[in-house]
Amino acid sequence: MEELKLTMLPLLCFVLLLSGTAGCAESARVFTIVNQCKTVIWPAVTPGQSFGGGGFALRPGQSMVFTAPVGWSGRIWGRTDCTFDASGNGSCATGSCGSSLRCGASGAPPASLAEFTLAAEDFYDVSLVDGFNLPIVIKPVNGQGNCTTAGCDGDLRLTCPSELAVKANGRTVACRSACDVFDTDQYCCRGQFGNPSTCQPTFYSKKFKAACPTAYSYAYDDPTSIFTCSNADYIITFCSNTKQSACSYHNNRLLCSSASSSSFPSILALPMLLLLLTV
Repeated sequence: MEELKLTMLPLLCFVLLLSGTAGCAESARVFTIVNQCKTVIWPAVTPGQSFGGGGFALRPGQSMVFTAPVGWSGRIWGRTDCTFDASGNGSCATGSCGSSLRCGASGAPPASLAEFTLAAEDFYDVSLVDGFNLPIVIKPVNGQGNCTTAGCDGDLRLTCPSELAVKANGRTVACRSACDVFDTDQYCCRGQFGNPSTCQPTFYSKKFKAACPTAYSYAYDDPTSIFTCSNADYIITFCSNTKQSACSYHNNRLLCSSASSSSFPSILALPMLLLLLTV
């Protein structure tokens, strides 16, 4: 029942699309959140009013679709190794926003963040400034402008320096930022290092950047990390597989992303979109 409620608005839009009615405001943005990880994850969103209350579970291969209005500004991240009871109370190994399934506050670092500001021209990025817990990629669909794919499809948990590693049951479950570990002005870009001229890449941020070239590796890593796009929909994929397509819709047109093109309308994508809307 909860999953049905989460997808009700996009499903209504899609039904209106099939009937030939202009069903949804063209200024709204459709977000498709996809789990391509091998385990269950618990995506979180803040503010989460347009995203099922701010938290939900995604099984491997499962997707959820949401619609957010222009003016929304927030962040999306994944939580791992969570346990929640029937009332939505519990805990997570990484990314926890307290004891609730539905997040009303930001997640605890380390967590990989997808950040958005929706306006006439959207701004978006993936930030590892607060550390890394899951690969995450943002792919705009059918937008106008630069519309670059952003994020990190490498797994920093595999190469995390030992002094930054978060361990659980003998395995690395996350990689902390140098600021979080050492708490110095240099690593945290504060004090005399609190501007782009004096806050420069460090040994640790360079390792993050090498693994994830289109993600923020430190606070002033702007030129290669923040992107813009207009009137797009967004596919946010955890543990991205660049060879697998994902589907959304925009302005009453069905669209899929693929490794060879950023978007294309295709009737062959209909079963996949229906699956996204009904899982």
